[in-house]
Amino acid sequence: MAEFSLPANSKVHTGKTTSVKTSATKRAKTFRIYRYDPDKGSNPTEDRYEIDLDKCGPMVLDALIHIKNDIDSTLTFRRSCREGICGSCAMNIDGRNTLACLKAIDDVKGDVKIYPLPHMPVVKDLVPDLNTIYAQYTSIKPWLQSQSPAPSRERLQSPEEREKLDGLYECILCFCCSTSCPSYWWNGDKYLGPAILLQAYRWIADSRDEMTGERLDNLEDPFRLYRCHTIMNCTQTCPKGLNPAKAIAEIKKLMVARAA
Repeated sequence: MAEFSLPANSKVHTGKTTSVKTSATKRAKTFRIYRYDPDKGSNPTEDRYEIDLDKCGPMVLDALIHIKNDIDSTLTFRRSCREGICGSCAMNIDGRNTLACLKAIDDVKGDVKIYPLPHMPVVKDLVPDLNTIYAQYTSIKPWLQSQSPAPSRERLQSPEEREKLDGLYECILCFCCSTSCPSYWWNGDKYLGPAILLQAYRWIADSRDEMTGERLDNLEDPFRLYRCHTIMNCTQTCPKGLNPAKAIAEIKKLMVARAA
């Protein structure tokens, strides 16, 4: 299930179709891509590109780069590392939020349908507006906070303390999880969502951080934390295999423990 933000009273309708000549020995694939240009003042469209897979790499991002470089230079999307590290190329592919650089074209049966991340304002084509969610990220103060004097060298952790950060620090802020969460769709202006809450727990769980009480106070709110209904879409869609739902549950357990 996915929702996409559209201009008022509008529908997605079929746009142009671009094909390439392929011989019987060539592999062809159709890519159906969401297109929206706010400067044109027209409704979003779905453009179709039929490309020769032998002319691009194996991943969906390779196909998008091929389309932009060799077929339609107006296509707009974010990308950077191409290694599943930066999170820039997060989008909805074949009905699921993922990273285009990690999604193999051959994994998609039939046409490859590519849309921006669900329920986010669209800047242009496959580029969502992330201003709100980055402001939410800033609100949790995602850096080490301490009141004790700084040591002469680094702040030390035991192996057991460091192990508690596994499954948390790997988050790349692609926001595939938050934009797959119905609770975030409905309350995204007040609910922090799984990506931000996982990041919040990453600092709460860090033995070197000394502001746990203040961090929990910041999350103690009917909406910021407790709109999570354990739907588990976040964990299912995370391209890094993380479990934001578990992190949220751990925060709730800490809330209960300190109130006891």
